[in-house]
Amino acid sequence: MSDALRIARGRFGRVALLDMDRPLVRHAHPHCHVLLKVEGADTQFQVKDGIARLTDESAVLINAWEPHAYEHDLERPKTVILALYIEPHWLAHFRPNWAASNAPDFFDRSVGAITPEIRRLTELLASTMIYAPQDAHVHEELLGRLMIAVIERFTAWRGLPNSIRSLADGRMMDYRIQKAVRRIQDAPGEVDDMNALARDVGLSRAHFFRLFENNTGVSPRVFLNVQRLECAVQQVVESEDTFAAIGEKLGFSVPAHFSRFFHDHAGSSPSIFRRVTRLNERI
Repeated sequence: MSDALRIARGRFGRVALLDMDRPLVRHAHPHCHVLLKVEGADTQFQVKDGIARLTDESAVLINAWEPHAYEHDLERPKTVILALYIEPHWLAHFRPNWAASNAPDFFDRSVGAITPEIRRLTELLASTMIYAPQDAHVHEELLGRLMIAVIERFTAWRGLPNSIRSLADGRMMDYRIQKAVRRIQDAPGEVDDMNALARDVGLSRAHFFRLFENNTGVSPRVFLNVQRLECAVQQVVESEDTFAAIGEKLGFSVPAHFSRFFHDHAGSSPSIFRRVTRLNERI
């Protein structure tokens, strides 16, 4: 069964070292997302409508809100993957225009050939997470070096806008979709009927779905699942609530359905995710 070996969290977002032997459902993340192979079999992801191969020589690059799925071949051995979910405000400390890392076109390709330095830093960060799980300062320092190498390799970062005003100009959203987004973000456990949500914001179902995807890049259901997962990750790690209670708050009436949802989106059971994250964060 796929599970997390280590999870590191901080102002940078989170880094997961995942031992994968089962597929993940089509999903998305609000962060720029980089996948690097550590060891095991070559594998692949579906990114939007194409296939992105993850090998010793390649990285998979996924923009914020870009739908993707993991397509593990059940006939092949496991793959250990270093998965990076990186916050734009942390990247902005390196270069101000890297705040654009949550833009839909930050990476202009979904797969690219890595350099020997990216390979070295990947292996070093993964091994440090295993052998020194509580050394948060070193994790962040290595992650910074790795992300600088990745961004300089795979983005036209010199051409990104430096101005916050410039970044904001391209992000105007239809006011009805803004209302729906706020509803989902404020209470993801209370939103389930998308037909009712469409009516509440004054749109027909078909118009709502089309306009929502045009404005956000994902369907309302994928957007809802992103919010559920981010809330679930926070509560699994930071609270003492049972998984049944967390699941119920997020709209899962059956505990097994929450556990399956978490595993299918995060690549780990909630119990192992909680254990390995707290191992990293224990003082």
